[in-house]
Amino acid sequence: MTLTIGTGPFGDQSGGVFNFEYDSPGHVLYFEDSPRRVRVRFGGETIADSRHMKLLHETGLLPVYYFPEEDVRMDLLEKTDHSTRCPFKGDAAYWSVRVGDRVAENAVWSYPEPLDHAPPLAGYVAFYWNKMDAWFEEDEEVFVHPRDPYHRVDVLESSRHVRVNVNGEVVAETERPKVLFETGLPPRYYIPPEDVREEMLIPTNTKTQCPYKGVASYYSIKAGDGTIEDLIWYYPEPLPGAAKVKGHLCFFNERVDLEVDGEKQQRPKTQWS
Repeated sequence: MTLTIGTGPFGDQSGGVFNFEYDSPGHVLYFEDSPRRVRVRFGGETIADSRHMKLLHETGLLPVYYFPEEDVRMDLLEKTDHSTRCPFKGDAAYWSVRVGDRVAENAVWSYPEPLDHAPPLAGYVAFYWNKMDAWFEEDEEVFVHPRDPYHRVDVLESSRHVRVNVNGEVVAETERPKVLFETGLPPRYYIPPEDVREEMLIPTNTKTQCPYKGVASYYSIKAGDGTIEDLIWYYPEPLPGAAKVKGHLCFFNERVDLEVDGEKQQRPKTQWS
């Protein structure tokens, strides 16, 4: 999907609503239809199941799914006294989710009377992702946050000369990296394991999840006078969109001295795997 065609935000069939026409400089809200069936599970119960989802995009935040109230098990929700105020959306009301002996406190919110300049949020509820047990888009489990339809992951074959230095030592060097380009992130250079100094690798128990790439495992590196924890990640079984990086090792650009074609790369400010 792109921004400018079909149902994209600026396409001729856009089904979304911006807040551009109102005075909210520097803070954009975009509320759009999502064609995906989405389900939420907690305590062995399906708490919400909808084929009429909305997706809210907001400056500086990850996208959030909003469910029509009629597609939510409101009988499993308990209204609480908790409330918050957003200067761009209004006052939020909250519910806890109770299934048997399990309770997720203040896990659900809605905007019963959104501000005039907010998108039409009334009649929809949202869930804190990490307070639920599992999320599904269609029949596929999704981790961490909703998949943004405008987020791309491209893995390209490359012959760039990549060298990685850690504490003054060259720990990896290759001319056959796979370069992963991902929306909003710096290019990541995935290196064949044969081109990394195996004797410096220390396996760890760390695991992280990415909704676009899958479950990552990690290595620490012993170089120079110290050990740098969880400096390398790799995807043993990546999701289909990142299949080409399977088994390849990637260093945090933010924590190493990285050279590409002889040019030292500036370290990004934010660390994302």
